[in-house]
Amino acid sequence: MKIETKCLHSGYTPKNTEPRVIPIVQSTTYVFDSTNDIGDVFDDPTKALIYSRFENPTVMAVEAKIAELENGAAALCTSSGQAATLISLLNIMKTGDSFISTSQIYGGTVNLFAFTLKNNFGIECIFVDAGADESVINAAFKPNTKAVFTETIANPALTVLDIEKFAKCAHAHGVPLIVDNTFATPILCRPFEFGADIVVHSTSKYMDGHAVQVGGVIVDSGKFNWKNGKFPGLTEPDSSYHGIIYTETYGDLAYIIKARMHLMRDFGVYPSANSAFLLNLGLETLAIRMERYCKNAEIVANFLLESDKIESVSYPGLKGDKNYLLAQKYLSGASGVISFVVKGGRENAVKFMDSLKLASKEVHVCDIRTCVLHPASATHRQLNDTQLVAAGINPGMVRFSVGLENVDDIIDDIKMGLAVI
Repeated sequence: MKIETKCLHSGYTPKNTEPRVIPIVQSTTYVFDSTNDIGDVFDDPTKALIYSRFENPTVMAVEAKIAELENGAAALCTSSGQAATLISLLNIMKTGDSFISTSQIYGGTVNLFAFTLKNNFGIECIFVDAGADESVINAAFKPNTKAVFTETIANPALTVLDIEKFAKCAHAHGVPLIVDNTFATPILCRPFEFGADIVVHSTSKYMDGHAVQVGGVIVDSGKFNWKNGKFPGLTEPDSSYHGIIYTETYGDLAYIIKARMHLMRDFGVYPSANSAFLLNLGLETLAIRMERYCKNAEIVANFLLESDKIESVSYPGLKGDKNYLLAQKYLSGASGVISFVVKGGRENAVKFMDSLKLASKEVHVCDIRTCVLHPASATHRQLNDTQLVAAGINPGMVRFSVGLENVDDIIDDIKMGLAVI
């Protein structure tokens, strides 16, 4: 099936007289015929469902759909994008390890990496610029480095990742490349096709699209060699789960099975069946929505370029944009998010935003409705000036998420905001 068809049909195939739409299995619990049956499923968790803290039929149908959309081996849904990022790393890391991340990532992820993982888990994050040469990236590796993390389209700098470059560096050091593909979605980019090993999403964004559920997902390509000596958690007996050796027992599914039966069991950050049902409704229209987002955003970005009150516009779909060539290589569209800097800095950026009527001022992005945010005072508020610069944040920057309204109405709203400056 082509990807537009997968959005509608993957993950769930009803049998004779079964519901056409994925049913909501609103149950925490599953019944067994015997005590031995319960014991058997604890020995091999793939035999049957155990408990909805880490597996549920509705959620698993959506996991299967997302895995197919990304051309991955398996997926695990989580209760938020942050939870997906955290589990993707903790699944292969322990206290004393390190990993590399690009600096141009979501502000909440910077905080997770620079402070929480370091202070609470003893895991070091080594930041590098997304545009760094291979020599600089390779020099950042340490003997204890276990992964490289980055974003396909950085939030909110909109830097487009050179996936093949980072995959080459990661693999040269025997570690996986983990890519946050939230802004691109598998409709615009499938990182596995360019060498990435793990993909994460905040499903609260474009995948949902309607701002009705908070969620995340981890997708494994099933292609990384975990048996290279760097990942004993996957290749040696897990004393917390009956001595299972994940790579021997589950092969290409080892990474996701460990994440589900070890970390999800212990952390319990699994979404509800109802949340997964709502997410699936968004996934069914994802392909057609992404086409409209990209079309609207390109028109808006070109309009902003013509304004004498705008200092700069960042949108990878613009021919003059510094990320244009990478966008042409890796993306089939540049998403609906535009970052632009208002002349006059923070004060004028705030004046502009507060004068908008159609665009919602909210801590969200990638919605069906146009929304707007000032990153320096919101999502990246916890960063100091040096970190803001590293993340590509200017005090006058506005993150503008173009929705599905008529584009003329969106532009009229922008005109009204610019008129007060």
